[in-house]
Amino acid sequence: MTSASLKFCVCLAFALTLGGCSTLRGVLVPVPAAAPGTSQVDMLVATTRSPTESSEMFSGARGPGLSFANITVSIPPESARRVGEVQWPSRIPGSPATEFVTLKADVINQKQAMAWFSRAVATIPKRRVLVFIHGFNNRFDDAVFRFAQIIHDSQAPVVPVLFTWPSRGSVLAYGYDRESSTYSRNALEDVLKALAKDPAVGEISILAHSMGNVVTLEALRQMAIRDGRVSPKIRNVVLAAPDVDVDLAREAVSNMGPNRPNVTLLVSQDDRALAISSRVWGGSVRLGAIDPDQEPYRSDLRQSNITVLNLTKLNSGDILNHGKFAESPDVVQIIGRQLAGGQVLTDSRVGVGDVIIGATTGLASSVGRAAGVVVAAPVAIVDPRTRESLVGHVQELGQTLPVTPIP
Repeated sequence: MTSASLKFCVCLAFALTLGGCSTLRGVLVPVPAAAPGTSQVDMLVATTRSPTESSEMFSGARGPGLSFANITVSIPPESARRVGEVQWPSRIPGSPATEFVTLKADVINQKQAMAWFSRAVATIPKRRVLVFIHGFNNRFDDAVFRFAQIIHDSQAPVVPVLFTWPSRGSVLAYGYDRESSTYSRNALEDVLKALAKDPAVGEISILAHSMGNVVTLEALRQMAIRDGRVSPKIRNVVLAAPDVDVDLAREAVSNMGPNRPNVTLLVSQDDRALAISSRVWGGSVRLGAIDPDQEPYRSDLRQSNITVLNLTKLNSGDILNHGKFAESPDVVQIIGRQLAGGQVLTDSRVGVGDVIIGATTGLASSVGRAAGVVVAAPVAIVDPRTRESLVGHVQELGQTLPVTPIP
């Protein structure tokens, strides 16, 4: 690990361990039954992670190819939870009345996955599909529960498809995660092509966060190069706080050609996680931290017809400012009410009050964009439950290294 990478890990670990709590494994082991007043999210999972015999289903190791799962998550009644948060079990088994729990977790083959998808898409108005790609430092269960929360709180009328790549779920594995995201680009391309070729599918929206934007942009770029364009069924792509070099992102979008999907970019200049990432990459500007009003970004964005929502002026309880909208129940609820509206996302050059309005009325015909505003951070950054693994890392590092707050 380079000294820059180590500094990234130490600083990020220090920030994320504030308010950390104990670890829990086995949250994906199904409970016997749901409780009264609960809701369920039934999702299809496609993953390049390696299967494991443990209760985690899939590990952070890289698998030999695509694997599939069908998971149903129970979400507690609204009276027992705060919208925008994942209520993690405090013990195993969890309590369906107050916590997220798993009702079903089946590893399935490709034929079974296709059968599940066909049944699910037939029940959805306009036959919409939302594909979610998580970011850095996410375990398999992190990605599953966060996506369930997004679907539930936004009330998105979509078939939920989670694409989860081999993240170690550790802040010390930044380099490994980065290479794992690249490793998974062909698999994501295959998943998107399979969805687009299904005659039952009406449209596809993609929501990617942080490092998940690497695999997303690469997959779409490859699709355009191989097939001459991105599938027209892929209508909307949301790039939330992308941890991607600006030049690489520009090239990827250009390679998608003139008939590319609608692209929405969520940025924040005070995103400390991306600031640290920039240091790791030798000062490389991260796409999620640009100022869209400054050149050359302003002209590039206009020329590429990319819509930007600038969240810099929005206050956040997130110490890293990497997930501002994930902590706002009001915004999540308003977004859900606007899902059927089909309005167009407003421009980013607005005031603080207008940011919230723009975030909720600017959804184009894209439930993916709606969900993109719902989550601007992975569970590992927003929810104390997933900060637990970092406590040990910081303690280990603290024996030999001085740990200082992020400036």
